[in-house]
Amino acid sequence: MAEIKVPELAESISEGTIAQWLKQPGDFVEQGEYLLELETDKVNVELTAEQSGVLKEVRKDAGDTVEVGEIIGTIDEEGKETSATHDKELEEKAPQEEPKAEMKEVRDEAPQEEDKKSRTIASPAARKLAREKGISLDSISTSDPLGRIRKHDVAAASEQKSAPAQAKAEPTKQPAQQAKPADDPAKPVERIRMSRRRQTIANRLVEVQQTAAMLTTFNEVDMTAVMDLRKRRKDRFFEQHDVRLGFMSFFTKAVVAALKKYPLVNAEIQGDEIVLKKFYDIGIAVAAPDGLVVPVVRDADRKTFAQIEGEIAELANKAKDNKLSLKDLQGGSFTITNGGVFGSLMSTPILNGPQVGILGMHKIQLRPVAIDAERMENRPMMYIALSYDHRIIDGKDAVSYLAMIKDLLEDPEQLLLEG
Repeated sequence: MAEIKVPELAESISEGTIAQWLKQPGDFVEQGEYLLELETDKVNVELTAEQSGVLKEVRKDAGDTVEVGEIIGTIDEEGKETSATHDKELEEKAPQEEPKAEMKEVRDEAPQEEDKKSRTIASPAARKLAREKGISLDSISTSDPLGRIRKHDVAAASEQKSAPAQAKAEPTKQPAQQAKPADDPAKPVERIRMSRRRQTIANRLVEVQQTAAMLTTFNEVDMTAVMDLRKRRKDRFFEQHDVRLGFMSFFTKAVVAALKKYPLVNAEIQGDEIVLKKFYDIGIAVAAPDGLVVPVVRDADRKTFAQIEGEIAELANKAKDNKLSLKDLQGGSFTITNGGVFGSLMSTPILNGPQVGILGMHKIQLRPVAIDAERMENRPMMYIALSYDHRIIDGKDAVSYLAMIKDLLEDPEQLLLEG
């Protein structure tokens, strides 16, 4: 009998929550086949079977919190042989007349149905939403050419299911609402359990605000030069590198150049020591289905514009499909967040602890700018914000750091020399 244990995930992760079992007791599993989905603070992980056999016992249910190394089930490695013997005995006892053919037909169809269910392909985000909505994945249709069910497919199925049943379902929900004294029946509410990742995000943001002396300084960038350069080079850039030239590579290069000049912004506090990082792993904040995540572009100082753009695009796609690994999210010495893609004109980003600096990008908007004492022009302007930990970064360095980023972006040819 083989034990199913929660494996080592990462140094910072000691426990997780079982999102769902992908196999049920009595199911036969092959070695390497997915057994369950585990929700951790950072990513959802699908655990695989280390041995082939029959899933004999499940000791922890969906929603239970489990620790690394804990036994959560068992696999009977002899289950396949026992099952085959049982099937043979049933065949020997079956009548030889017409009913045997009927029984054989039923037996042939059942495994096909079971195989169909086991072949259901869905992203972790889709599985999670389906579980929350109480929808079977087998009942969901998708337009994906590979048959993969995604989160929006589940959402669409949920809307179709709830529309005709809303009037019928309302009376059944009412007693549950009345059972909670804080809920007013005249003011309907919906209670949604926070995911482990959302709880972790909330706790860490509060922790940063309580432990760091966080301040934010602002500046604005005339994006004319960067936009002109992109316009001239984007087609050739795409032909050469098969990736689009965006703004993030310019900002990443500018951030790295400024970090080299102001190393305290690329540091962290450990006890009574300041740890100056001599590497440049830049976190890029990305909005994922289950909350904000910060995958890391490693050794950004050694990468070309094309390599940075390609890696950011790859990480963004993995975040969208909920396929980021723990390795993608670990580490990072400084973070860039771009609220401008959602229309934010100005914000004060919160530090991604234990980092001591984060740069906020915002919406590019045409604004009248004084060119000299006599001329005004409409220019594409962007507000940028640097939130920093005042415990080790003085205001002078923070303002100078942000001003250097502004200068590099307004004269982007410098980035080639700085890089």
